[in-house]
Amino acid sequence: MTTTVAKDAMRKGDKTVIAEGTRMIPIYVMGKRYYVPETLTIQKAMEYAGYQFIRSCGCRGGICGACATVYRLEGDYKLYSGLACQTVVQPNMYLVQIPFFPANKAAYDIEKLPYDITAIQETYPETFRCVQCNACTKVCPMDLEVMYYMAAAIRGDIEAVAEMSRSCIMCGLCTSRCPAETNQYNMAELCRRLYGRYGQKKSKNVAKRVEEIKAGKYDPMIKELQSLSLDELKKRYEEREWEPVISEGWEPKETKYL
Repeated sequence: MTTTVAKDAMRKGDKTVIAEGTRMIPIYVMGKRYYVPETLTIQKAMEYAGYQFIRSCGCRGGICGACATVYRLEGDYKLYSGLACQTVVQPNMYLVQIPFFPANKAAYDIEKLPYDITAIQETYPETFRCVQCNACTKVCPMDLEVMYYMAAAIRGDIEAVAEMSRSCIMCGLCTSRCPAETNQYNMAELCRRLYGRYGQKKSKNVAKRVEEIKAGKYDPMIKELQSLSLDELKKRYEEREWEPVISEGWEPKETKYL
């Protein structure tokens, strides 16, 4: 996305724009039929039909995992799934959302867990019921190799689980389709936490920045921002320098905030 396009989108917000002549198609939300423009995502189509989202709606960009949806198409026995913010509606789509899946959520103290396979055995023992059927991988909207990181967990390779599940959005669709009733996404979150606490190398840049914050380096800058009017804050935000998509070797023109 270019800077101009991004700024234009930011000003318009998430407003739905329907092109003239767009075909209307039927979809079914919890069994009730609605006619919606064929170009909309499930999320926007439901809003077009009159639904107001309180749950099942977060970032609208495929990051938060709040809008997990399952659906069927007329004449097709197969159950499909996707994120409502990304999946475009199809004619005669029968859908329902899963804002929360009631998977086991273990309570644990990360400081008291060992950095080995016993941590998984103690918190998510159902992991070892995995039959490697690959249903979890097929349903993942992020195209993660869920079955592979489940195999890594069974081997006790916490680092591999953490790395392979890093892009998990915690939507719960993997667990909803698991015939062994395992809890892939919460188990993977545990492994990422364990790896971050015990296995991952510490970043020298982060440590340096924390020390700078503690020393008060950025206090004057924060106070300056707090003293600005709302209009001036908006102006600075819109006129700020944007980091390019490929940013290796890039530095901002204004370096006093570094």
